[in-house]
Amino acid sequence: MDWNDAYTNAKYIPGAADFPPRWRAEAAEFRARLGERARIGLCYGADPRQAFDLFMPQGAPLGMMVFIHGGFWRAFDRGDWSHLAAGALARGWAVAMPGYRLAPVARISEMTREIAVAVVAAAQAVGGDLPIVATGHSAGGHLSARLACRDVVLPVSGRIRRVVPISPLSDLRPMMLTTMNDDFCLTEAEARAESPMLLERQADIGAHVWVGGAERPAFLDQARWLSDAWACPLSVAEGRHHFDVIDALCDPSSALMDVLLAADG
Repeated sequence: MDWNDAYTNAKYIPGAADFPPRWRAEAAEFRARLGERARIGLCYGADPRQAFDLFMPQGAPLGMMVFIHGGFWRAFDRGDWSHLAAGALARGWAVAMPGYRLAPVARISEMTREIAVAVVAAAQAVGGDLPIVATGHSAGGHLSARLACRDVVLPVSGRIRRVVPISPLSDLRPMMLTTMNDDFCLTEAEARAESPMLLERQADIGAHVWVGGAERPAFLDQARWLSDAWACPLSVAEGRHHFDVIDALCDPSSALMDVLLAADG
């Protein structure tokens, strides 16, 4: 099996090269429209990438949604995705988008710890004792799932209502078989310790896995593995591929937003 090809998305998506510049442009336009309700570059650490953007709704927030960006732990930044806050903001929720150091500068285990610190800092910035939901895409789906694992205990863990990993990488062991591991430097021990499907979920944090129906088989497998391991729901968005499965975050009435912000526990 060609593991590099198995986890390649762009060559199987028509017009793939057009997506990143479009994301950046839409994100910049969104921040400009939001004005003072966009609080950009709030630091949670010393490194320039250890910062989060916070988007506030009109009026008092009902809760805080965290979105963690993907890019195989090697690419993109928080500023590329601001527009994905639109759905939650329209429903009265604050949205935090943390950045984190990327490979090869940081190990994946370090990224997990950075996101944990960022979530606590963002919760403090929003204030109150509001519920928190976390989502993320691809590598960010992995990091959002890690927030629900029993080995990640935060001062705000009791407020995390659910995680909704989108197209997550839930078993990191296949990553060791790709050339990307030249950057990750994953060992068997770290791959196991950072794989949500091999870890126990905190009992009071719900989970729902989301994936596009037109995604590569490897990503469909990764989503199913996590859903099976955690005995949680799996939603397959028919016709959606790896690059447009996240578009539903912009729509306050989408099924994905309903899952994220559902009132149940």
